[in-house]
Amino acid sequence: MSTVSTEQMRFWSPSVRALEPYVPGEQPKIQNLLKLNTNENPYPPSEKVVQAVQSVLANAADVLRLYPDPDASELKQAIANQLHVDTQQVFVGNGSDEVLAHIFKAFFVQDLPVLHPDISYSFYPVYSQFFEIETRKIPLNAQFEIDVADYQQPNGGIIIANPNAPTSIALGLSAIEKMLQANPNRVVVIDEAYVDFGAESAVSLVARYDNLVVCQTTSKSRSLAGLRVGFAIAQPHLIAALEAVKNSFNSYPIDRFAIAAAVASFEDQAYFEAQCQKVIACREQLATGLEALGFRVLPSKANFLFASLASHDAGELAQALRGHGILVRYFNMPRINQFLRITVGTEAQNQRLLDTLKALLA
Repeated sequence: MSTVSTEQMRFWSPSVRALEPYVPGEQPKIQNLLKLNTNENPYPPSEKVVQAVQSVLANAADVLRLYPDPDASELKQAIANQLHVDTQQVFVGNGSDEVLAHIFKAFFVQDLPVLHPDISYSFYPVYSQFFEIETRKIPLNAQFEIDVADYQQPNGGIIIANPNAPTSIALGLSAIEKMLQANPNRVVVIDEAYVDFGAESAVSLVARYDNLVVCQTTSKSRSLAGLRVGFAIAQPHLIAALEAVKNSFNSYPIDRFAIAAAVASFEDQAYFEAQCQKVIACREQLATGLEALGFRVLPSKANFLFASLASHDAGELAQALRGHGILVRYFNMPRINQFLRITVGTEAQNQRLLDTLKALLA
């Protein structure tokens, strides 16, 4: 956008000129780079996923000229089977970011402000601005936790990430239920991009609450960030609204490769669970190593850690790590500008980070 002059912007819609787009994590092409900045899974997807993609490719001449299933029925069925819900309770899209966009359009264009934490996923304010939705940011407490009592106020809807990003702290189901009960006439969205790494999923509450939407992704725990498959679970009347928005925007959102890969992933649950346990074990080892170096590490239920070091400026430390070929995420924002968000890598990757930090701090 910096290369576009004000004169050239005269062709833009006024609302687009004012947009502050989401800034994704850096994806540089540097040799021997250790990327711990975008919360990608360090382990590969199931071999069954690879085989499913290869099967589509083997029949490419026959199938790629045809549109994919607009309903992604096979994928919805695989998700429903694994999460023990009905297919009418499943919505799918191109990654959870697209699903969230449809959620904002379907439920949050209201007369009252939408509530979300002041420190949370930075796409929420972007979508709010994009859809011209008024929001109210609710401050996390001094321990960077969400206090559900703060959400008992007039609103046009609520969205929280659980575990929260970038703080990594999770809410329990009892707290989520209190939020749902306190807002029976508004949609409450629980964004569970990282839930598979140790938090409690709110999917089990969907049958009891007609105002709950749970959003998940295959990008993190299922190692499919490169294929962009996200989904939402809710009662059928809420799914119908999402389908109406989707079919007014993109009727064929999931391509054949993504459908095949995601189905295979959900059908190989044993591999999925084993990889999650690997990440959890590596997370605890990394947290222990960082604390031994003097870091304060917030309690994480995600595949990343949020850590600060009182003796060193976080921004400068991120730059020093970059100089050694290690990327971590730094947010130059109020309250968290002395924290680093560090993706959990393999044991070897985490050790490289710890060894580099030890040398830098020495």
